[in-house]
Amino acid sequence: MGVEAGAQAARSRALAVLRIRGRALAVALLPAAVAVILLAGDSTDHLVGPFWHAARWAVTPVAVVVLLAAGVIALVVARARPAVTPTVPVSEDSAPDLYRMVRDLADRLDVPAPSAIALTPDCDSWLEDRTHPSHGPPAHENRDEIAGVRTAHRRAATAPVLVIGSPFLWWMRVGELRAVLAPVVAGTGASAHPDIAAARRFVRGLDAAVAVASAPARCPLTRGVCAGLGAVARLLLRSCREHAALMERGVAAAAAERAQAVDYGLRIVAQEQVGLAYAGWDRLLTRVALPAWRMGRWPSRLDAGVVSALTELSRRDRLAEGFASRLGERPACDLLEEPGAVDEAVSLLAARLFHGGPAETGPDWSPVDWQEYPEEVVDRKWRTDAARLHRVLDTLGVTRSTDPAIPAPDGPTLTRILAHLSKPPRTEEAAPRLPASPEGEDEAEIENERAAALAAALTAQLAREEAAPAPRTTAADPALWDDTALPLFPLQPPRTARELLTDHVTAMVCCAAMDTAGATPGLDWLDGPTLLIDGDRATDLTPRVLSLVEDGDPAPLRAWLRESGIRPEKPVRLV
Repeated sequence: MGVEAGAQAARSRALAVLRIRGRALAVALLPAAVAVILLAGDSTDHLVGPFWHAARWAVTPVAVVVLLAAGVIALVVARARPAVTPTVPVSEDSAPDLYRMVRDLADRLDVPAPSAIALTPDCDSWLEDRTHPSHGPPAHENRDEIAGVRTAHRRAATAPVLVIGSPFLWWMRVGELRAVLAPVVAGTGASAHPDIAAARRFVRGLDAAVAVASAPARCPLTRGVCAGLGAVARLLLRSCREHAALMERGVAAAAAERAQAVDYGLRIVAQEQVGLAYAGWDRLLTRVALPAWRMGRWPSRLDAGVVSALTELSRRDRLAEGFASRLGERPACDLLEEPGAVDEAVSLLAARLFHGGPAETGPDWSPVDWQEYPEEVVDRKWRTDAARLHRVLDTLGVTRSTDPAIPAPDGPTLTRILAHLSKPPRTEEAAPRLPASPEGEDEAEIENERAAALAAALTAQLAREEAAPAPRTTAADPALWDDTALPLFPLQPPRTARELLTDHVTAMVCCAAMDTAGATPGLDWLDGPTLLIDGDRATDLTPRVLSLVEDGDPAPLRAWLRESGIRPEKPVRLV
């Protein structure tokens, strides 16, 4: 630790956390100390008589029970596995230039270099301590000896792991990445301080003990033991929570102060790219990757896709001039030996974390390239949604022919959808009661009663399909996360019944456009699946579909179909 003000504040808060640990140990040993005094007084004939005899019989069992409970709690706190962020490890052989850059940065900052580097599918970077025995085999060599570490302690002073957001490697230039990582790498100096390291281990152990106590128990005795363990661990966590938070603030302040001497001017510019990368990454996941994940396909080049998304965003925002000159510099992904393989591993992890997909590829979970995305994802998605829409109409008893005098068409048509959702003339008869939506959604949002009933039926059908048991897969690394808790970070809340119906009607319109007007499926890096008519995006389709769904007015959509040369009466091909 240096002489920064934040470092001194962090050390004082770390000592406060350790004092709380010491007080807890003193409380656990107090009954035993009293029992030892009483037993010693009996052997030396100083504490004799009925009162002292009764006190010995009362205190000694309590001391034994307290010591046993304290030993169990201490064992759980020491051995419980702390939470670890799921990441993709990057070995030094696969990224020698990246390791060299990080070590040079650590030398300039005069701090220990991180012990390893890992990537995460997120727009953030941090240091993570993985020295716990459950996180892997202990290091046999200690190349970063740090002065001042207590030699009596058996734990080696291992530097933490540097976790880097994968979008940064593909979007940022090498200089920008170095400037962004400078404050993060500077935090390794705090990890080397014995008091701060011990305080962090204690807090992480308490947090892991709470997780162990919260796990479902198998018998009443185990539940009682876990309840007591959880109560003590939560009490200690509440006692040191404020000190731990201020300690981390002090560490961050000290790291920021130390990093000011390294690429400070470039860091100000790089911070703008951090915000831009976050916006593009979020848009890519929610608009582009999520539809593919729902179809059982995972894009294998998400990080490369974020570059295309941000390029499109910069072009639309008329920032192309400065952006083009920036792209001429060396991208940070060149620091990897095989960026394509790393991108594929990160993309699979992103699908697992944000969608809960399997850990390995299979018949129902396969990768897809961006060149294949329109045909393999967009086309398939639209035809699958359109087929589901017609199946629901069949269950509701809606006929395929809109005119009894005309024979039914050979296949599903868009005309059937238009005729059913068009609001009929009002009558004096009472309308039938609509089935309730599974989400309890207020159907008053949809004035069209037929659309409301169809939306509720679609929601129920989709819920049944999603509730079907999925094939069981084995986690890639069971030590990193709980398989039953996936997805850890859901991207979007469940779609409402109105949104589901709008998506399905839009899909049917797109299928009719592809089969009758020569339209093609396309990929928009910012908006996801899109319909291309004569090479141009159909940007005015959604409001016309909403007019049909919400108001029962088919006129705007019919006019758009005529202008685009789409024939709704023709059968379409579904899956």
